[in-house]
Amino acid sequence: MALGLCADCFAVSLCSSVKLKELKVSTLLSTALAFAIIQAGLLFIGWVFGELLAGVVHTISHIIAFALLAYVGGSMLIDGIKAYKGHDTHAQDLGSLKKIIIAGIATSIDAAAVGISQSVIGVDFKGFTPLFIAVFVITFISVVLGMTGGKKLGENFGHWAEIGGGLILLFLAVRSLFL
Repeated sequence: MALGLCADCFAVSLCSSVKLKELKVSTLLSTALAFAIIQAGLLFIGWVFGELLAGVVHTISHIIAFALLAYVGGSMLIDGIKAYKGHDTHAQDLGSLKKIIIAGIATSIDAAAVGISQSVIGVDFKGFTPLFIAVFVITFISVVLGMTGGKKLGENFGHWAEIGGGLILLFLAVRSLFL
């Protein structure tokens, strides 16, 4: 379950890292930690407030995920096309706290839904703890791998990697409307 929840985190970190000029270890680790905290935090919030949030999260989660992923993916696509045409662009990476939070929430709404489902079926704290730890650890690792891979893709494929990453994030945004 933890692997499935962190797949979007991996995709976003991979796609958003193609324009990184350099990847400092501190940036890599702090971004991965932020994603892991947001992912595990929303899982926990869903579990704690399960029955109360069940209807609300199910009703609006697809729209929130779509809007956030479309924003990040659309920005990447536009910048990639501008770079292809020779225009100077600013990097649409995860280089600011605002972008990290937006991407972290967009990729973690499903974790809240899983937390809610765990609560509704009666999973107690002892039963929930292994999932919580696994989600935190695997999300952290997936973001580290995604950012490292994204930087390498960007070095090798330049603006084409940014265009492809933007298209992938837009695909994830549209897919979120139908889940």
